Amino acid sequence: MTHPWIEVEQKFVPRPGIEDRLKELGGTQESQVSFRDSYYDTPELTLMKTDHWLRHREGSGWELKCPGAGGNTGSHTKYIELTAEAAIAARLCERLGTAGLGTESVSEMLGRLKLQEVASFVTERSVWKLALSGAGDEEEPLTVDLDTADFGYAVGEVEALVREEAEVPKALEKIHSLSSLLGVSQQEQTPGKLIVYLKRFRPQDYQRLLEVATGKNDEQQGSATIEN
Repeated sequence: MTHPWIEVEQKFVPRPGIEDRLKELGGTQESQVSFRDSYYDTPELTLMKTDHWLRHREGSGWELKCPGAGGNTGSHTKYIELTAEAAIAARLCERLGTAGLGTESVSEMLGRLKLQEVASFVTERSVWKLALSGAGDEEEPLTVDLDTADFGYAVGEVEALVREEAEVPKALEKIHSLSSLLGVSQQEQTPGKLIVYLKRFRPQDYQRLLEVATGKNDEQQGSATIEN
């Protein structure tokens, strides 16, 4: 069976002239797209509190992001991406403590699992591909997404997709190298669109997630971050 993709990424605040800098580094703009994302959770935010993010993207379908081995701390994140509805359904039942409901359709499960929409917004995205100098021809280029949400927030992502946990350190090295060339510090911690949406429009939900993140990081003696 094919392993799900592991997404490794670092978010950053796009600086003026970022697209010109990408061109200077040999990057090519692959596409400009617009899409609506809707996120779902229980009223208690059971999924988000455990770093699971259920999303429906118009035209693409369902995706569940689950934390990779070791969790997420610091400036970069690492998630396993589930896109097959059967796999998403199984993980949802596992996380929400519910026996299998006899269906593989996520949409049909929403009501029975008490999942409701907690955020929905449109993103304008510019997608860039860039191979680092010296990388072999067989290596996949890195992806740089430049996003602007319809509520006025802009964020960038340097991203690599790998199949195996053993490939993550090399992917991180490449991401940090490109981020440095773009003027992004390895320590830069930039929130994702969803977290900013919740902070602006659902502050009570944002505060609940922040309290969970703070509690976890107190145990690890680190700084609290919620980035998705």
